[in-house]
Amino acid sequence: MAFQSGSVPGIKIILIHLLLCLVTFYTVYYMIGSICSGAFRLDTFDGLIPFEFNTEPSHSNPKYLVNLLSMELTYFTSGLLFAALLKRWVWDYAITVTLVHVALTSVG
Repeated sequence: MAFQSGSVPGIKIILIHLLLCLVTFYTVYYMIGSICSGAFRLDTFDGLIPFEFNTEPSHSNPKYLVNLLSMELTYFTSGLLFAALLKRWVWDYAITVTLVHVALTSVG
């Protein structure tokens, strides 16, 4: 089955959508992270919260709980926003954003 020329978007459109998804993801991450930091009454808000992976995992550590809850809520909310913004190929963009996030976290 051959692809029709109108069914596959160009690389420019894919990169614009990917950039939109990355901006949405990190905006939501910082918003949820700041709300969770306030809810858990942390003294400071860590600006590197999306990239923090050295916190000792413990249910009694509020910083760990903020990081965990922020990550989980961000992925849930971002998935819904990706579906609303893009309407197709949501999984492709969600997996790509996850891989970019893991790569950025590993480098830092």
